[in-house]
Amino acid sequence: MNLQMIGGTKWVGAAFIMVAPVLACSRGEPATAFAASAHSTRIAAVQAAKPATAAALTQAANSATAAALRFVLAPTGNAARYRVRERLVGHDLSNDAVGETKNLTGAIEFDSKGKVIAQSSKFVLDAGTFVSDQNRRDGFVRGRLLEADEYPSVVLVPTDVSGVSFPLPTSGTLPFEMTANLTVHGVTRPTTWKGSAKFQDVRVTGSAATAFTFDDIQMEQPRVPVLLSVADTIRLEIDFDLIRQH
Repeated sequence: MNLQMIGGTKWVGAAFIMVAPVLACSRGEPATAFAASAHSTRIAAVQAAKPATAAALTQAANSATAAALRFVLAPTGNAARYRVRERLVGHDLSNDAVGETKNLTGAIEFDSKGKVIAQSSKFVLDAGTFVSDQNRRDGFVRGRLLEADEYPSVVLVPTDVSGVSFPLPTSGTLPFEMTANLTVHGVTRPTTWKGSAKFQDVRVTGSAATAFTFDDIQMEQPRVPVLLSVADTIRLEIDFDLIRQH
């Protein structure tokens, strides 16, 4: 008889433990406490998972940064020049008016797949430092054509490079094509550059050129007494010496 009572007590206790949460839910206020307890348990589980998620995101960001390939212009060995066909008074033949500057800085960066990262790629030329074989021409180009005081920089932002595979070679010479947004005299337009690059370990040297018209950059063709004619096409050339930074 005592054993049956004990067994019955155990059964009643177990039933009460199972039914208690249900009863609690039917009384309103205890149900809130029970729900809050469950909610707290879920929050704790989410918070416990957060550090792992943050760590994974940080690791992914670091991996992306480490995979980026960045080249910067060397302190020397770089030049940019314009080339325009003209004919001067007193000359029977036309010739190229050429102005050059060595005052340029910048870098180009690629992701792990070899795509240009435009947000961190840019080259800047000092518009007020082009020098040709004639001081009068230089003054006209800086002051009246480029208006360098108001627009001091010519900016080139690469958006894509084709013709070169990744990983980059450590030797040899390859032709390439680059698309870039060019800003001259405050006007930005897409341009296509063609050139060649020589690879030497962590260094890339070479040249590239593009062409556009005065109208493309919203400029009037020069008209001065010493000029009989000026071609409508401007050729812009760049010689570069890039050093791998990382």
